[in-house]
Amino acid sequence: MNDLKLEDCVNETCPWSGGPVSADALTLYRGKVVGFCKVGCRDKFEKATSHFDAAMAKVDA
Repeated sequence: MNDLKLEDCVNETCPWSGGPVSADALTLYRGKVVGFCKVGCRDKFEKATSHFDAAMAKVDA
């Protein structure tokens, strides 16, 4: 996701660690850029939200 920019990030600290966000650990979630301190935290978030979103889709069906 090289097109995401740190200046567009909605948070300044990583939701997992509390550390400062890094430009190489950004993701897009529900139309917003969310930042993490490292790629591992970003990947953990993406995995968790994909499971949650899939579960919610089943409920809404």
